[in-house]
Amino acid sequence: MSQTSSESDGNQGDSIHTGKTLADLILAYLSSIKAEYIFGVPGGAIEPLYNALARSAREPEEDGHLTVKSVVARHEAGAAFMADGYARETGQLGVCCGTTGPGTTNLITGVASAYADRIPMLVITAQTALPNFGKRGLQESSSDGIDTVAMFENFTNYNTMISHPSQLEGKLFTALISAFHEPQGPVHISIPMDVLSCSWDGNSTFKLCNLLRNPEIMDDESMDALCETLIDAKKIVLFLGGGSAEAMPAIMKFAEMAGVPFVTTASGKGCVDAYHPLNQGVFGFAGHDTARDTLLDPEVDIVLAVGTSLGEISTGGWDKDALMNNKLIHIEETAENFARSPMARLHVYGHLHTVFINLIQIFATLIHRLETVKPQEIHNIIRGLNGDNIITCAPAHIKVDKPEAYLLNDTPIKPQRLMGELVKGFPENTRFVVDAGNSWAWATHYLHPKQAGNYRIALGFGAMAWAVGASVGTAFGAPDEPVVCITGDGSFLMSGQELTVTVQHSLPVIYVVLNDNTLGMVKHGQKLGGGEPIGFDLPVVNYAAVAQAMGAQAFTIKTPEDFSNLDFNAICNSNGPTLLDVYIDGEEVPPMGSRMKVLDRRNGSRRGDDSIED
Repeated sequence: MSQTSSESDGNQGDSIHTGKTLADLILAYLSSIKAEYIFGVPGGAIEPLYNALARSAREPEEDGHLTVKSVVARHEAGAAFMADGYARETGQLGVCCGTTGPGTTNLITGVASAYADRIPMLVITAQTALPNFGKRGLQESSSDGIDTVAMFENFTNYNTMISHPSQLEGKLFTALISAFHEPQGPVHISIPMDVLSCSWDGNSTFKLCNLLRNPEIMDDESMDALCETLIDAKKIVLFLGGGSAEAMPAIMKFAEMAGVPFVTTASGKGCVDAYHPLNQGVFGFAGHDTARDTLLDPEVDIVLAVGTSLGEISTGGWDKDALMNNKLIHIEETAENFARSPMARLHVYGHLHTVFINLIQIFATLIHRLETVKPQEIHNIIRGLNGDNIITCAPAHIKVDKPEAYLLNDTPIKPQRLMGELVKGFPENTRFVVDAGNSWAWATHYLHPKQAGNYRIALGFGAMAWAVGASVGTAFGAPDEPVVCITGDGSFLMSGQELTVTVQHSLPVIYVVLNDNTLGMVKHGQKLGGGEPIGFDLPVVNYAAVAQAMGAQAFTIKTPEDFSNLDFNAICNSNGPTLLDVYIDGEEVPPMGSRMKVLDRRNGSRRGDDSIED
């Protein structure tokens, strides 16, 4: 195999084996749990894994064998973001790999982002051959060189190096179990090239299919206390985080039976129907007034926080008045999240689906105490705004700032208008993947997808260009659905080369670039925080021309009228990616007030946000 990475390991390439190696054993385990892809960048020391991928591709997909396929990213961070996006879309394990040295260190940001958002991921990295440890070989990454295993220690659920062939299967099993057990997250195994090349007899020991998910556990004592508390409650509000996704059908059934309104975190937004009449919007960063007003209602005496780690972004900077007080009941299957809610009235530990199935079953004892909404009222409320209001891209019952901006014909284009056009133009099954920076703020507040479960955002680590890669992984996980990546010009300049992966694999990903020639969140953070205006300017770039040079179709959008010239159906059914270069009004202030309050409080002075960029 040729070495396609700029970080290849010189002459350390492995010869092609006719028999099976321990790399084939890894693929056998991935096939057994239906992990379809390995996203990575090849190189010398990781070449035995790619040899195994080539052998696997020649085997027929029968008798339970799923061919694990290689997807070559353009940068290892992009590979990790792709694995993240694939895992979010499918619920399967995301897998990425890198060779020794910089091939491994380039993965770090993507893996750290997955760890912050609790995404199950297997990270496979290479080491130089064991006999060469300590000899200063090219790209040596052992403890005698640049110790890459040590680097992964603080942002993985399991982190190990294989120092003998007999260790690999047991440690791989431990890694896969650790990726899925709560709290979920990435795991890392680093394998010397000679170990990865060792022969394998074709037999495996462990059966993983029934071991990767937590059993449906529940703490009976805290559950009994929850039921007693709800019986005495006057008014309940649900506060839903991204961790509640798998339990959402049961949670929604409970909410509808009990007439309980709900608000979400920015991550939890993607789990619910934006147009559900009980949905009061997003609380926290770029949130909605209706959400905070719902939590501040003096009649509310219980707030059920479900599937949320209660970090800064999701709590509006740890807002004590609205959320972080003794009205809170924290329901979690990740026990460590309770450390962030010491003020809560009650902590309920258990599998979220199990908890809410039990609440539904005992609902007959609660119904006389809770204000109910008749089921027909739930289903008869029409999506969108009612009456004579002509805005149809936002829910009627969620208050957005400056709703008139959805309709403004100004040039440059208002970001609010762009968000509305995306919702109106793309079909209900569209996946929206939102990048860090101002894209976060505009999409969180103004983008309301027509279908629940189709909104992706990575708020834990705030990595720029996450969406550029994650949208690729999403497309591999949902090849028949439209995928829209909403990204800033700064993020696209950082990692836009991953667009060529969608060209190579004919994936109809739509990249929407918010083009304002600035690092927008830096610029507005400095302006709102009283900081010096510095370091946010970007050069004028014709992103449509860049995309066309890469082999994608592209359109320049400079006026609102340009949207009417787009054939959204044709774009979604293209045999490859499309880029929309949208010239937005860079002076329009994004809804990021809660973030600024935290920075101001944290620093004791007024300065801009230099940690999250557009």
